[in-house]
Amino acid sequence: MTGTVSTWTDANQRFLTAHLARVRGYVEHRAGETTMPEWDDALAPPALVQVQTAFGLSDFERDVVLLCAGLDLDTGLADACRAAPDAAPRVTFGMALAVLPGAHWSALSPGAPLRYWRFVHIETSASVANAALRIDERTLHFLAGVQHLDEQLEGFVAPVATSGALSASHAQVSDAIARAWQQAEGTGVLPAVTLAGADRAAKPAIAARVCENLGMRLFRLDADALPAAPDAFDVLHRLWTREAVLSRAALLVEAEDVDDPTMLRRITRFVDTVGSPVCVARSQAQASGYRPTLTFTADRPPRPEQKRTWESLLGETGQRLNGHLDTLTAQFSLGLPAIQAATLQVQAAADHGRDLPDALWEACRAQSRHNLSGLAQRIEPKATWDSLVLPDLQSQLLRDLVVHVQQQITVYETWGFARTSSRGLGIAALFAGPSGTGKTLAAEVVAHALRLDLLHVDLSRVVSKYIGETEKNLGRVFDEAERGGAVLLFDEADALFGKRSEVKDSHDRYANLEVSYLLQRIEAFRGLAILTTNLKKALDDAFQRRLRFVVPFPYPDANARADLWRKTIPAEAPTENLETEKLARLNASGGTIRTIALHAAFLAADAGTPLTMPHLLAATRRVYAKLEQPLTEGEIRGWA
Repeated sequence: MTGTVSTWTDANQRFLTAHLARVRGYVEHRAGETTMPEWDDALAPPALVQVQTAFGLSDFERDVVLLCAGLDLDTGLADACRAAPDAAPRVTFGMALAVLPGAHWSALSPGAPLRYWRFVHIETSASVANAALRIDERTLHFLAGVQHLDEQLEGFVAPVATSGALSASHAQVSDAIARAWQQAEGTGVLPAVTLAGADRAAKPAIAARVCENLGMRLFRLDADALPAAPDAFDVLHRLWTREAVLSRAALLVEAEDVDDPTMLRRITRFVDTVGSPVCVARSQAQASGYRPTLTFTADRPPRPEQKRTWESLLGETGQRLNGHLDTLTAQFSLGLPAIQAATLQVQAAADHGRDLPDALWEACRAQSRHNLSGLAQRIEPKATWDSLVLPDLQSQLLRDLVVHVQQQITVYETWGFARTSSRGLGIAALFAGPSGTGKTLAAEVVAHALRLDLLHVDLSRVVSKYIGETEKNLGRVFDEAERGGAVLLFDEADALFGKRSEVKDSHDRYANLEVSYLLQRIEAFRGLAILTTNLKKALDDAFQRRLRFVVPFPYPDANARADLWRKTIPAEAPTENLETEKLARLNASGGTIRTIALHAAFLAADAGTPLTMPHLLAATRRVYAKLEQPLTEGEIRGWA
């Protein structure tokens, strides 16, 4: 390979030198004295021939390029062109017209190849004939056999590294694209390719593998970098098309989350008109423009393939974890790069003697975390079963909920329940009850028991006044939770899942569409979604039919309140003469009890004394005043 490159480079240099000498002969009025070297047909064509052929330059236009290049590459030609008043060597179009054969005025028109593809630049504001011409630097280096990215494209495009390993399903996609492009060679512009699907990390690797197979380089362009101004857009379009030919390169346009119609039209226009192989990475397929477009799906590999990948990468370690891999791949959907990274974490944990199943689970959990751009807050669950104070029925329902999540593989796949229907395989649960009764805490306990992250949906960011934006935001939340194996929590769910109303105006119609979308999305969701509400009756009946669990959270009685007081005040906190029986007379929810205890702890810490009943009394009065709730003497009798 190295010898071949060196041979072409040397031959290209001889070829270029001879043609520069030929052009110098025209300038010195010695036409026809140069002997041209023979070219070995086994080598790729010389750079000069590649440029002339690919961009349709006439012989005269080719020689204008050589004449300009000679100022930098041929001192003899530079001396021959020393015609400027300041004795500086320069080339003018008038000189080219006068000395080169086949001259034609149209060669320097704006639409002709020399200026359209920016091979030469007019340096002065003088007349066209007298204006100094300068060769484009990228063209100069290419003619000399030096490859590099055009500096004018830096900041717009960047090279993509080689693909490395691909999963079997993604390798099939790569091979299909390569075959399609090979079959289309010689028929004009290659079809564009849309890489849709959820596995974002795989798309550059798939495109890079295609380019490796076809002997091309791959560059990436962020769709946001496409200029809005028409003139800047046109410059980028021309520079990249030229670069694609000079570098034999393809382009990956990254437009995963683009949904703005104006931006989508800009992307389509660029893809339609750019003269290079191009792939567009999108989360979902979109309508194509005039250019033929092929769409391929790059989702995360199916579960059996993920398991085989784990086994291959973990080696003997994977054999000891075989039973755990089924559970793991059922909960976490990871692409090849994430599995490779998690494998390194597991191997490091094994070297330090850690429990391998635990290390494997935590590694997958870490790799599954995604940025939701503020739509949901990731919570690291810490609350355990001991944190809850609930009647036996509610506690058992929560434990049943955990069992349903843990046994999905057995029931759905081993026992075949998933073959009867692909919908309704996720689990939706409603926690209903008064404020402060532990609904959000219970969601954290469930997530902790499952060893999963809890994604708390921020409704203020998800809900939008713009048509379609709410559904789009919710779709992203569901998708990320499903891919990351996280538990979704919708607090105050009645704000989203409220009853549909009679359509009286457009607002009602679009509100009903949002609810209808949620009905479909929550039924298709393959994970665990927990909804909490203080107003169960406000929920749409269709939602309640899709809930697998409904857990009522009652207001705590005296015994429950006593347990709440005991569990709320940590054992490490210094206390003195606390009487939980008296505290339990306060008719408060668990959330209010925690607020009072925390407030009292700060009062005691400021006083430098243990936490006492008077501190709790003072804190209770202040909290109830804030809540504007009545406080009876019977509830706080004997506290002071």
